[in-house]
Amino acid sequence: MSYSPTLTSGFTSGRNSSKFISPPSGMCSLCTEDCNGTCEIALAAVLGARTVYPITTGTNQIASEKNYPLDFSHFNINGRAFGALGTEKTLEEITVFDVNLKTEYGIKNRIKMDLPLILPALIKLNWRDYFGGAAMAGVSCVVGEDARNNDPNLVIENGKITGFPYLKEIMDSYAPYYRGYGQLILQCNADDNLMGVPEIAIEKYGYKAIEIKFGQAAKGVQPLKRLKNYEMALEKQRMGCIVHPDPLDPGVREANERGECPSFYSCGRFPVWTEENIKIHIDHLRELGAENIYFKMAGFDVADLERVLRMACVNEIDMVTFDGAGGGSGYSPSKMMNEWSYPTVVLEKKIVEICKKIEIEGLQLPAITITGGFASEDQVFKALALGEGYITSVGLCRAAMAAAMTGKKIGDQIKAGNIPELFEGFGSTVEEIYSDLPDLCSIYGKCAKEFSTGAIGVFSYLNKIGFGIQHFAALNRKFDLSLLNCEDLIPLTPEGENLLQL
Repeated sequence: MSYSPTLTSGFTSGRNSSKFISPPSGMCSLCTEDCNGTCEIALAAVLGARTVYPITTGTNQIASEKNYPLDFSHFNINGRAFGALGTEKTLEEITVFDVNLKTEYGIKNRIKMDLPLILPALIKLNWRDYFGGAAMAGVSCVVGEDARNNDPNLVIENGKITGFPYLKEIMDSYAPYYRGYGQLILQCNADDNLMGVPEIAIEKYGYKAIEIKFGQAAKGVQPLKRLKNYEMALEKQRMGCIVHPDPLDPGVREANERGECPSFYSCGRFPVWTEENIKIHIDHLRELGAENIYFKMAGFDVADLERVLRMACVNEIDMVTFDGAGGGSGYSPSKMMNEWSYPTVVLEKKIVEICKKIEIEGLQLPAITITGGFASEDQVFKALALGEGYITSVGLCRAAMAAAMTGKKIGDQIKAGNIPELFEGFGSTVEEIYSDLPDLCSIYGKCAKEFSTGAIGVFSYLNKIGFGIQHFAALNRKFDLSLLNCEDLIPLTPEGENLLQL
């Protein structure tokens, strides 16, 4: 059987025109000249190289479509009938609510969180409620790389950013709801660093935490964005971007004058980190006032995974996030989201083995987050159990953004008197229908009733994840999540059993 999708894809809205498919290629087994051209081959025949990347981004999210032969569904969750670990209460006293979900991380500046969850890097769609909801839920969240490209009022002088109002707008979406738990983190890539984003973020806009990337938006390679014309290519180059081909090349200029100019692309720079230069960069960030430093890493070669973890130990990095195959937000090449990297469950197992090796050497490990396709509490619980105490939190990216978008949209409909049929039985107002709003009122007071329903949606979604985790942990009679391990997982397939035995 083939695990890869056919030439039907949400990345491009392409679709096979026949129900008869040739599995190895994903093509229709009967391909006819009478076809109107609906599949990904037809789209590539017209749109060419631009179809390497999703063409359905914008107000959408895109994620992996491959049906990997191993994921967290290969495990069920164990349960126990006796005892109660991680609590001093008796069995007669204890309830599901006694499962402690709080966690803490950080080498020098400790960060407390109400939930073992992180909202990974995004800066698109309903990001205001994404960040605001994270603050309400008491978890850390990350502003995505290249945020500068979203700021129409960005000021650049001599290749350096001197004005970045967008950073204040982002902070203003988070800070009013911050209550001492979690942290707002700014992710910076190689181009951000070159243009001085970390400096202006820390010194002018009050950011205290920076996440350093070991890949770009497309994880393994730098992101490429097709530019509309020669003038845009010149403008991007003036802004400090690498542009291919070089619009200032005499041959390219002459071709443009003849109307024979090729397609232009802006190219993100590769992060070229070594043990030496990353220490210099980290020391610089700390001198500026950064209180916490994070790493972001994808599922690269195992030797690279270990090297990054060792760099984190040496430089007292607070947290490293590892991103496995199965997730995505729409910035990676389409086939890269499907066909590159370790599936998250396999990546996590490899990270744990590396951690055990490093721990034996006496090095202090950072907190570790695993992300890549998580959406429900059973998946989060399984990831924490498979992490054996080394994985301290799970990243919920696309799912949390979906909560931000739908929470706002449904709230707007309710306020307009157009209650979706699914929710009619729960009431007729936001206060009646949004069931976890009382929990927010208990934290912030009655003013919470005026919060954006998108942010309420993120809070409610994360609250549901936490509540679900508490049920599974209580089922295992483990009331402290640090006690979770592989004994809490039941393999359902030979593949799952083999992974646990590695």
